[in-house]
Amino acid sequence: MVLQDEKRRLVTGVVTFAIITAVLWLVKGLELAGGFSFGTLGILPLQARGLPGIIFSPLIHADLAHLAANSPPFFLLGAALVYYYPKEALKIFIQLWLITGLWVWLFARGNSFHVGASGVVYALASFHFTNGLIKREPRLMAFGMLVIFLYGSMIWGFFPDFFPKKNISWESHLMGAVAGFVMALYYRKSGPQPKQYDWEDEEDDAEASPTDIPEDNTPGASALTAPEKEIQINYDYSPEKGLGRNDQE
Repeated sequence: MVLQDEKRRLVTGVVTFAIITAVLWLVKGLELAGGFSFGTLGILPLQARGLPGIIFSPLIHADLAHLAANSPPFFLLGAALVYYYPKEALKIFIQLWLITGLWVWLFARGNSFHVGASGVVYALASFHFTNGLIKREPRLMAFGMLVIFLYGSMIWGFFPDFFPKKNISWESHLMGAVAGFVMALYYRKSGPQPKQYDWEDEEDDAEASPTDIPEDNTPGASALTAPEKEIQINYDYSPEKGLGRNDQE
């Protein structure tokens, strides 16, 4: 039963984010086929016409290389979200998507449009990694280490000076990572939890003796609940009576 549930969650996660990732490619395909760009639907910080970008910017990419770089981590981290958090996955994903976009609109530089799913990718990576640390649950910790192994180089996305020839939205990366960290703290009681062991109860049970029987001295108590009273036998001797016996309780 457990294996069937895990298989169902895995399949659901893979199918769900395969569809969402396909939508990203469909959007780019429409741009290439039509010879136009959806770039103006990106986030333009602190300007009203940039507000729709909070919703649409992760769907838009500058070119095929940009989309190809974001697709694998977006798919893997998203599918893992559904697998580990089946009940809250949709809510967590939408919140990470919108919070990252809102913070980019508020805090990013205001003279260019920000597009791409990398902010959401950083949010998902930060969410998984932080949860693995704070919960100390073996499966989450293992997946957190996998995230570091596969995408540890993402840390350089916070420093645009390392890529002077690329117009990298480091604000999206930073805001996504912060959003993932905050949401991981908020949802720390959701998803897989470390096993709890009640050592005290086991020690108490070990100390309790199964042969301990409470003493019961009430009249009519059985021999199992009250010890028999000893019978005292006193012997008296007098010259007139001779040897006599007096039984007393």
